[in-house]
Amino acid sequence: MDLRQLRYFVQIAESGNVSRAAEVLSVAQPSLSQQIRNLEDELGVDLLFRHARGVTPTEQGLTFYEHARRILQEAERAKEIVRSQATSPSGRISVGLPTSACRGLSLPLYESIAEALPNITLHIVEAMSGTLDEWIQAGRLDVALLYDRKAFEHVAWTEMMVEDLMLIVPAGHSMADESHVDFRQIFQLPLPIVLPGRPNVLRVVIEQLAARHEVTPRAIDCESLPAIAELVRSKKFAAIMPHFALSAEIERGEMVAVPIADPTPSWRLSVVVSQRTLNGRGSEGVAKVLAGVIAELVERGVWRARLKSNERPSPVRQRA
Repeated sequence: MDLRQLRYFVQIAESGNVSRAAEVLSVAQPSLSQQIRNLEDELGVDLLFRHARGVTPTEQGLTFYEHARRILQEAERAKEIVRSQATSPSGRISVGLPTSACRGLSLPLYESIAEALPNITLHIVEAMSGTLDEWIQAGRLDVALLYDRKAFEHVAWTEMMVEDLMLIVPAGHSMADESHVDFRQIFQLPLPIVLPGRPNVLRVVIEQLAARHEVTPRAIDCESLPAIAELVRSKKFAAIMPHFALSAEIERGEMVAVPIADPTPSWRLSVVVSQRTLNGRGSEGVAKVLAGVIAELVERGVWRARLKSNERPSPVRQRA
């Protein structure tokens, strides 16, 4: 039994058809079938049930599939660990970006990684901040940008900046020309307010601030940034979001961001590295580039936020 046979079997099991698997693997079908028969002979069981529509793993085949898939994954991880010890970081690094920042960060991050770390393969994952929290803690992500990050045992972080949340109204709305809006007024406006639902960090920040100032935060739930943008664009809703999340729509004149005052809701952003990553040098390198991209966007005024210091930040390993 070797890794090639395992790879062949996993592909057949996932394809459900030997000929289709042969095309994916670029292997002649008779040769592929012979390899699987050799594997079955060695194990002494039938791994596949053959039928007119293709093949289906037997009960023993399903058990073998799960083990084979994990073995292949571990083999790939072993290669990445060895590659990460080379002079230039390499390998696949997964980066989690929150929905409110992913759209504006993806292109400059890809471009900067290609220039600074050409041997790194970047895999961007977009999700709500609460989900990214869980995945970075579990080691499913190597690096993430988190809002109001929690103190976790298995992550290290660099706190980057503070970003204010703003009232986003449709263009032409009566509030669009105001220099600011009081926090207590927001939920009394004729337009319904759209907010991501719990446990989204933005919703938690608003509700906690409302509780401290005896405000009832009436709002409708929406977890999709494109949907929130469409609701505001319809002129029937307003939203509370960071300026950066909807900067494209604001620049096109479709909506306006009005500062919120007395008090101003805000959150902190941190670049986080999982200490369970299997590619420490690659993850640290990507985190440093991510921090630099964010700092540059803030310095240029593209991202309306306040950096923690006047110096361009770089991730420092800290135990949470």
